[in-house]
Amino acid sequence: MKKILLVLLIITSVSCKNEPKKEVKKETIVEVKKENFPEELSKVFEKHGGINTWRKAQILSFNKGEEAHTVDLKSRKTVVNSPKYSLGFDGKEVWLDEIEKGSYKGDPAFYHNLYFYFYAMPFVLADDGITYEKTDDLVFEGINYPGYKISYNANVGSSPDDNYKIFYNPKTYQMEWLGYTVTYRSKKASDQFKIIKYENWNNVNGLILPLEITWYKTDENGVPTEPAKPATEFTLPLISEGKLADSFFEKPKN
Repeated sequence: MKKILLVLLIITSVSCKNEPKKEVKKETIVEVKKENFPEELSKVFEKHGGINTWRKAQILSFNKGEEAHTVDLKSRKTVVNSPKYSLGFDGKEVWLDEIEKGSYKGDPAFYHNLYFYFYAMPFVLADDGITYEKTDDLVFEGINYPGYKISYNANVGSSPDDNYKIFYNPKTYQMEWLGYTVTYRSKKASDQFKIIKYENWNNVNGLILPLEITWYKTDENGVPTEPAKPATEFTLPLISEGKLADSFFEKPKN
């Protein structure tokens, strides 16, 4: 709880300091490198607030149920806080701190950044070391959603064999669907894609991020059919151009 309050106080404080002032505007002018994305995918990023806005952000925070997820967008250091446990990545190691022993049932190495990737779509698909390839449209209820397959260069991240497919509205270029594979445990490439629908969005300091996501069942051809479970909701979103101290992402010293 202390860490949850701390991140809210720090980020809110930083956000207040970044209110429009002449001298602040001068300090925040940065030269953004030229990006090389497929034209259609560039339009998707622009629809969601633009790559320049994303590149300037330093800290992203959101809640999923009782969990508060906080991520340093440059280093990808992460903290997930809940009433019974905390876990995170301090830049070198993944750690777990349980208030009640045995209260966390998952795998911290797999989970610490899992929902960050789902929440920060489509912008995490602009990371370095990514290859883009046009893929077949996703068809749902008579509508064709064009898409791109995203794969990673070798030795990029903990699961470089993971693949994603992003599908967007052909008229508005807003992201509508995400397909993804999971290779963390098997370490083997897979062609079995799980499907998530994105349809409710929220403007968070200029970035359009999801309010909720819904996993869908698929048929034998991988086409989505109906929701597999209730939507996962995200609350208390925060984006800041300020930084948090490295110590924030370290395992608490008991």
